[in-house]
Amino acid sequence: MVTRGFTGRRVDPETAARLPPGQHVTQDFPVLSATPTPQIDPGDWRFTLKHGSRPIASWSWLEFSQLPRTLWQGDIHCVTTWSRLDTTWEGVSIDDLLTAAAVGELTPFMLADCYGGYSTNVQTADLLNGKAMIATMFGGRPLSAQHGGPARLLVPHLYFWKSAKWCNGLKFTERDEAGFWELRGYHLRGDPWKEQRYSGDR
Repeated sequence: MVTRGFTGRRVDPETAARLPPGQHVTQDFPVLSATPTPQIDPGDWRFTLKHGSRPIASWSWLEFSQLPRTLWQGDIHCVTTWSRLDTTWEGVSIDDLLTAAAVGELTPFMLADCYGGYSTNVQTADLLNGKAMIATMFGGRPLSAQHGGPARLLVPHLYFWKSAKWCNGLKFTERDEAGFWELRGYHLRGDPWKEQRYSGDR
């Protein structure tokens, strides 16, 4: 669990305005994982959309790489209180993914599935309208395994545990099914601006 109230060195007012409550700026990219880092051969990688247990669409690495690409630049915020500013990511937006799969009516919630057995729940609204992507590049380079490569979910407006590493699928669900950290006391949504770290937070 995270200790509240941690403060780093003072920052200028412009930078401070970009930091959610309780966060501090880092120039590093700390490696934090719930499970050991899997070594995934892109030749074996597949990304699958499901409705419950029913597959809707699936892509190999080659097929996925041919989908429209999106570039995103901005700040990311970890529940452990670090924030990294001005990061650059590239991948396939969730909007383009759903269009490619010809998905019709959406459920209110989705569950991200990952290699290694990790999962996290996300409200569908938090993934649409340019808010999220399946990222394969960071800082202009292929995403390294320690940071979730070959592909991770990126939901930068939520705490970074929601940006699930080694993501290999999204599952539509009718109810908000808690994932790995949510079952262990973390907040179901995780909005850093509301400081939604733990299950009891507003």
